[in-house]
Amino acid sequence: MDVRLLNSTPDPERAVAAAARVCYAPVGAAELMEIMTDDEVERILRIIMSSGHLSALEHASYTFAIDGVSRAMTHQLVRHRIASFNQQSQRYVSYDDEPTFIVPPSVAAAPQALAEFTQACSQAFDAYRAQIDAGIPAEDARYLLPNAMETKIVVTMNIRELLHFFSLRCCRRAQWEIRAVGERMLALVAPTAPSIFLDAGASCRRGPCPEGRMSCGEPYERIVRE
Repeated sequence: MDVRLLNSTPDPERAVAAAARVCYAPVGAAELMEIMTDDEVERILRIIMSSGHLSALEHASYTFAIDGVSRAMTHQLVRHRIASFNQQSQRYVSYDDEPTFIVPPSVAAAPQALAEFTQACSQAFDAYRAQIDAGIPAEDARYLLPNAMETKIVVTMNIRELLHFFSLRCCRRAQWEIRAVGERMLALVAPTAPSIFLDAGASCRRGPCPEGRMSCGEPYERIVRE
């Protein structure tokens, strides 16, 4: 798995603060970007984050390249609809050599299950190649490819959606692969906007778990904004 930050809004905290401040200022956001002190930016961010007035967070975004993940994971990822996605196409990309298949840790730890998993993936790919060689279009032959197939995807999210994504996908109850992706994405963005991402992550970082009886049962350590 390889998760990289391709691009992001320059100085995202100042951009967010300017967007929030323009609602109450006699000058425009471009001027606010220039004249606001670092202390003013920090104060505005504390206000909007603690009050829940989060629309200003939508004015800063991040773009990630995510490689070496399964189709099973990206099917979950694209459910986050307030985002932009471009994924390697199985319609236009055909495979000559057997690709990488993502193996869940639970399968890798069980020799018999791993042998069965590997055999099933290989058989599915052999059937796929046989259809390609017989002239079946890749867009039809791909129906045989398993969810374990390795893929690549580019994802862009604004900060508000990123915080929502992290709250769901960094949770201990999230599926292992998308949780790993979420944790790596969070590690990449946190240094760029530390005031905004201070308590980003699973919901339990900000208070009791909202999952009720579905909670993992682990205690949480609440992050308190000063």
